Amino acid sequence: MSTNKRVAIYARVSTKNEGQDVTLQTNELREYAARAGWQLVGEYVDSGISGSKDSRPELDRLMHAVRGRKVDCVLVWKLDRWGRSLKHLVTSISELEHYGVAFVSVRDQFDLTTPAGKLMFQVIGAMSEFERSLIRERVQSAMSAIKAGTKRTRSGKRVGRPAAAVDLAEVQARRARGESMRAIGRTLGISASVLAKRLAGETRDGLLAAIGDATAVIEESERGLPEPCLATEECRMAGGCPSCM
Repeated sequence: MSTNKRVAIYARVSTKNEGQDVTLQTNELREYAARAGWQLVGEYVDSGISGSKDSRPELDRLMHAVRGRKVDCVLVWKLDRWGRSLKHLVTSISELEHYGVAFVSVRDQFDLTTPAGKLMFQVIGAMSEFERSLIRERVQSAMSAIKAGTKRTRSGKRVGRPAAAVDLAEVQARRARGESMRAIGRTLGISASVLAKRLAGETRDGLLAAIGDATAVIEESERGLPEPCLATEECRMAGGCPSCM
């Protein structure tokens, strides 16, 4: 990067009372800017603010200056002082690039003005996308397990809206009178497609139950019949003699 660039430094410490001194960062950043011959136009320091916070006052003020095109380069001590997550790091640096603002992390030797720095940023972007994919996959897997009943939410509640109570016998009676699914569903407050699925499920369950009952009756009746006697040729031809039928 050429000299006479307007540079802003950003520093952050999470706590004020545990020996964390932000001047360690700011002093090193000032020296780095001076050696590079850059013009220091602003210092933005968030003290006692966790990096996981969605809003950091000084960082927000710095980004406002970036959007106002008052800064040519942002200088930080380490990447973890700037980004609260991989996603935030990639998004914020991409915004800096959009406004033509360079980004340099001194301790990480990360300089987006160099080919090596741009390559490293591509790797970070790929890692961020991989992290998002893993999170998305875990969420979808958990939701599927909850819906299938093999896993419950922390509160023990079911996922999704509760099923509407429907008197299927009444629906079948109204269908027999010639009413359409759409008209019946409108009065019950559910869609015709959902109503049709509920009816199909009721019909299927009833049919399976009827088949099961019929099978049980047949098995019970067959259980009391004697085995046919096939000792003679005539008996075998007749399928069983009268004495064993």
